[in-house]
Amino acid sequence: MTSPMLDLSSAIDPVKLDKLAETAIKVGLRLAPGQDLLITAPSAALPLVRRLAEHAYKAGAGLVIPFFTDEEMTLARYKFAPDSSFDRAAGWLYEGMGKAFSANTARLAVVGDDPMLLSTQDPAKVSRANKANSMAYQPALEKIAGFDINWNIIAWPGSAWAKQVFPNDAPEQAVRKLADAIFAASRVDRDDPVGAWEQHNAQLHTKTAWLNSQRFAALHFTGPGTDLTVGLADGHEWHGGASTAKNGITCNPNIPTEEVFTTPHAHRVDGYVSSTKPLSYNGTLIDNISVRFEAGKIVEAKASRGEDVLQKVLETDEGASRLGEVALVPHSSPISKSGLLFLNTLFDENAACHIALGQCYAKCFLDGATLTPEQIAAQGGNKSLIHIDWMIGSDQVDIDGIGADGTRVPVFRKGEWA
Repeated sequence: MTSPMLDLSSAIDPVKLDKLAETAIKVGLRLAPGQDLLITAPSAALPLVRRLAEHAYKAGAGLVIPFFTDEEMTLARYKFAPDSSFDRAAGWLYEGMGKAFSANTARLAVVGDDPMLLSTQDPAKVSRANKANSMAYQPALEKIAGFDINWNIIAWPGSAWAKQVFPNDAPEQAVRKLADAIFAASRVDRDDPVGAWEQHNAQLHTKTAWLNSQRFAALHFTGPGTDLTVGLADGHEWHGGASTAKNGITCNPNIPTEEVFTTPHAHRVDGYVSSTKPLSYNGTLIDNISVRFEAGKIVEAKASRGEDVLQKVLETDEGASRLGEVALVPHSSPISKSGLLFLNTLFDENAACHIALGQCYAKCFLDGATLTPEQIAAQGGNKSLIHIDWMIGSDQVDIDGIGADGTRVPVFRKGEWA
């Protein structure tokens, strides 16, 4: 076994940690009185989960139910479990979660595990375990991807993660730095985080309103290693910041967030594109991704690191090699300006424009809440067991919006809104 994880929670500002928990409940979820809450988190994040429970109950929560993961137990599986273990997942657990979400239970995920946890493990086993888990997770994921309920993701500055982001610092200093970066990106390092989020949401809604008024048929990305035309789904709708779930609650699913996003057409993506930041995926790092699309499908894929994992991801199912999301983020976003590579998609995707392989979001369609899965597919929405964001934006990337009549409108120039 590896050495025990260090408990460095004393390095984290308790006042700001409490503000993060309060913001997650009041802004991220806007938890309704009487609503139950299901929380998943790394075991090291217990101090944050306790604060989340406190603020949830103050907001009138019915029940707060936590589920914890543990890095040592995850590694024990890869070291000692029989081969057949990697084709199994706790389907009964996800079926229970699906039932909970059907009963209007809110969902909150805390991330913070070591992004390189599985980097030295057998890629085939990692791929098999991920696929089995993705398949078992469907009853719960359908409620989240369909935006049936209010949900939210926040981060805990885990010690192993902090060491990856700040490798030259002592463990305690690394955790302190990562915690401060999380607090700043999450807008809880100020006197009135709730007010700051109201202002930020208004700015994002201004961008989505403009994009929705344009009714672009496609976006054209150009830059180093990139010449990509992303057709947009029929009846697509742009979103960003706070959105209203099918249960009527307006929430901020991601804290932090700097993106506006919509659904590409699964069969109308052509050209080539290169990643501008590494992708940390389930404990492995995939760097310098370069892919080529034809009629919406990736037909060539390369990476300087983690290519074997990338290839396994693309083989997950038919939709894994097609796009489910395209998102716009200015290069001047606060997370980009921090200069940090977080090695965590929740943060790194908010530093650059990005695309996502796999499942689309039903809410990114006009009247999406009323559309059937068949209608979404007919309008170009993609279906898959996965949803993996990776970054393609930088200060060297331009984006044009292309109208149905072929007219072009500048959207981004050198990574900034045009």
